[in-house]
Amino acid sequence: MAKVYVVGTMDTKGAELRYAVERVRAAGAESVLVDVGTQGSGTAGDIGAEVSAAQVAAHHPGGTHAVLGLTDRGTAVSAMATALTRYLATRTDIGAVLGLGGTGNTALVTEAMRSLPIGLPRLMVSTVASGNIAPYVGPNDLTMMYSVVDVAGLNAISRRVIGNAAHAAAGMALHSPPVSGTDKPGLGVTMFGVTTQCVTMLREAMEPTHEVYTFHATGTGGQSMEKLADSGLVAGLIDVTTTEVPDLLVGGVFPATEDRFGAVIRTGLPYVGSVGAVDMVNFGARDTVPPEFKDRRLHVHNAQVTLMRTTPDENRRTAEFIVSRLNRMPGPVRFLLPLRGVSAIDAPGQPFHDPAADQVLFDTIRSGWQAAPNRQLVELDLHINDPAFAAALAANFSELRSS
Repeated sequence: MAKVYVVGTMDTKGAELRYAVERVRAAGAESVLVDVGTQGSGTAGDIGAEVSAAQVAAHHPGGTHAVLGLTDRGTAVSAMATALTRYLATRTDIGAVLGLGGTGNTALVTEAMRSLPIGLPRLMVSTVASGNIAPYVGPNDLTMMYSVVDVAGLNAISRRVIGNAAHAAAGMALHSPPVSGTDKPGLGVTMFGVTTQCVTMLREAMEPTHEVYTFHATGTGGQSMEKLADSGLVAGLIDVTTTEVPDLLVGGVFPATEDRFGAVIRTGLPYVGSVGAVDMVNFGARDTVPPEFKDRRLHVHNAQVTLMRTTPDENRRTAEFIVSRLNRMPGPVRFLLPLRGVSAIDAPGQPFHDPAADQVLFDTIRSGWQAAPNRQLVELDLHINDPAFAAALAANFSELRSS
């Protein structure tokens, strides 16, 4: 039977963790209590834990002494997070992971939780779950439950909250959703409002042969797609919309991380990409645009989103970022350039039409491209939302999959 791994610091949260284990078992699931306390030898205070802190710490690349007994708590917590991540990777019987704690333990346990594959239940009862939880959750199906009262002793409120969390974790471990009835391979596709026409046509072309997962390119969207790639849940990617890159480089609100495209480099999955919506950097409402950009070419997309046209220099930097990672992809790659415009508002008569800035983008990709048998740069005298461009994306991906 898959087990619920209950994780926390036994030296400070022992009673709460043992209560969670009691409720998991009462709900009919098996459990494993894991201590990740960082103070002392790793054995003191771990009474009741099946896995001691020392056993977890031993999975750190530097060994137990790189984790336990450190004087700096922040360093110790970070080291234990690394150890817990590596420990959980060795387990083959995880049905769910349940964590309890405050700020330190939330950071520690959720870092390890984020390394687990999409679809594996993870639930964190935390004092910080009612605030900004994006750093803890990231692009994962990780559930955060607000503890209401501090995780500092058992009382009528904490028993109810922890009990509910334990029953939820037990239920997820005991009752996996049925496997999808389709035998179509999964396909990740990135989209933005200004590339919707392209992606809609692309999706219609690919759906007869693939289960298409569309991701809105809002920073987290690209991360979520690559998380699926790392988790082995897609057969390839058609990365139409790489707009998160200029947001990263210029300071927009929908940024990629430095690991953008990293999943393709690690997995070697078939990859077809383009430069959709890299003509823009995203901000919030008009009055939130940073002062240094007030005189730039701006377009109010809606009341909550203001777009800023990228300059030739910003397009050069974007292209350098993208092509440097394309050159490192070991699997089959096709990268398509729409020479007549990269978004719905980058076209004649539209507010972001700027052929000179686009030319810098295209020229930089051409000059940085490293030819290889597995990689092909495809230039098309089309706009990104032209039907023929969507058809070309689909055809190139199909060729990669069949080769």
